[in-house]
Amino acid sequence: MATQNEYGPKLQSIIKPLITGVGPIEAAISTSIFLSKLVADGKKPDYVISLGSAASGKAKTGTVWQISSVTWRDMDATKFGFEKGVTPFTDQPVAIPLCTPAVDLPQASLSTGSNVLGPEDLEGIAADLVDMETFAITRVCQRFQIPIIGIRAVSDGPEKPVDLGGWDQQVAMLDGVLADAITTVSNLLSEKATPVPGVTHEKYL
Repeated sequence: MATQNEYGPKLQSIIKPLITGVGPIEAAISTSIFLSKLVADGKKPDYVISLGSAASGKAKTGTVWQISSVTWRDMDATKFGFEKGVTPFTDQPVAIPLCTPAVDLPQASLSTGSNVLGPEDLEGIAADLVDMETFAITRVCQRFQIPIIGIRAVSDGPEKPVDLGGWDQQVAMLDGVLADAITTVSNLLSEKATPVPGVTHEKYL
């Protein structure tokens, strides 16, 4: 999770997350250090969950989504002939697929970037949701060959854009739906012999 603000009492009763900090750089640094320590100690995790809030120009405030794919909206090397969103020389697609183990949890595409977007900015985003961390965490997971799941709840949707104070209040209200979603996913994964089926990252290392 990016911040303590998103880590409410219901989540506190079931998980102890890594708090990465806000934005792609903080998320990449924190996740890299944490996974390096786990792997060095022989405790490589079966999967990583990127959990928290998101904004959307399409999905309603308060809804929770399982992330089907993630893009990086800041990357633009089109002047060199690369497709927008593609990091040069990494041989990865614009949209990286994520694991979606929960059949009953609705899916959405996600765009990660380092800027806070208002309603007028969201109109130009093709993805269903936007956040500031998941793409960076995904790239770290690719390096460690660890599957990643994204779970995001909408803190500010098209019908209710918020400022920082409003966001802080809104994410507190998302605590319950995020706790329910992560419980559902965790229960499903605990029942499977293979923890997270369907997506491998070897191609993009």
